[in-house]
Amino acid sequence: MQSTPNFEQFIPDPLNKLAYQGFQESKKIFAFLHKQASDRLTHTVIPEQKSKSQPLLPEVLTKLQTKLKKLEEQDWQDARRKIYPSSLLFDNPWSDFFRYYPEMWLDLLKIWERIQQKDYQRFDDAIDKSGYPDYYLQNFHYQTDGYLSDMSANLYDLQVEILFNGAADAMRRRILAPLKQGLETFASLPSQQLKVLDVACGTGRTLRMIRGTLPKVSLFGTDLSPAYLRKANQLLSEISGELPQLLQANAEALPYLDNYFHGLTSVFLFHELPAAARQQVINEAFRVLQPGGVFIICDSMQAIDSPDFQTIMNNFPAIFHEPYYRHYTTDNLEERLEVAGFKNIQVENHFVSKYWIGHKPAV
Repeated sequence: MQSTPNFEQFIPDPLNKLAYQGFQESKKIFAFLHKQASDRLTHTVIPEQKSKSQPLLPEVLTKLQTKLKKLEEQDWQDARRKIYPSSLLFDNPWSDFFRYYPEMWLDLLKIWERIQQKDYQRFDDAIDKSGYPDYYLQNFHYQTDGYLSDMSANLYDLQVEILFNGAADAMRRRILAPLKQGLETFASLPSQQLKVLDVACGTGRTLRMIRGTLPKVSLFGTDLSPAYLRKANQLLSEISGELPQLLQANAEALPYLDNYFHGLTSVFLFHELPAAARQQVINEAFRVLQPGGVFIICDSMQAIDSPDFQTIMNNFPAIFHEPYYRHYTTDNLEERLEVAGFKNIQVENHFVSKYWIGHKPAV
């Protein structure tokens, strides 16, 4: 997968923002056209699927567009403030796009079959399903083979970028400023001694952004899926710097010593966990975090913060297979963080994502 490193060096500074805006607009247009085409095909093959979701009112669409513009402006400003290099704004898996985008259309045939048969726990016979928690053995998003195949890993970033109209990476980057700020607690330590773990790292895109922001920090990633860890290793081995240490592990039982990490992140995990698992993951995050450390969660917006977008939150589990999402939208993660022991918890919302920033009290 060849991305676009240091793309901004070829663009005069006054044109850099225009290039970023053009890049984002192109992703939004492409996502819109893809979804229009795939939805029409799906509704032709499975007419009843159309009635499962409700259309968005014009005023809701306007608010969404305003929030997306605000997200992009903050993304740009954070790069200008040197929180992260502006090259991250243009990082894109182009070769993966050209190689795997046609596979997304072919995969629709399998998705339609599972929808029609209401079969949401289907895996290829060659996949070993032993050792995984029951809640994980799902075709989340109607993913073929859930998260347990190489094809699923190859398609995931493309699918998520289209789902969020080209804003997935911009939402991921909202964790970088609080992470960088949280690590200032340990400013007396050399950067190489700082350890940051990304829980449920998936294909490694968040780790890739953290590496671009904190080039000398020791990075770690865990995920339940060996296929996604293979993809992460591929993605991360293409960039300079020490390769993050990747490990297959359940976030409910992290295989690390107490007080081991200075910072933890988790992106788009919690809405795919049942309630008890959410609390246990938070408990484990507290355990492995050093006193004074920071834990940052990025996930979907919730009902309490975004009542105007309730239709979107209702549509999401209706259109996709997301068995734990409805409960997540009403779950109080701030309270769960407090129960685990986190203090000084800040909550932020950006576009359709929400962030919790918790700190483990210093001794």
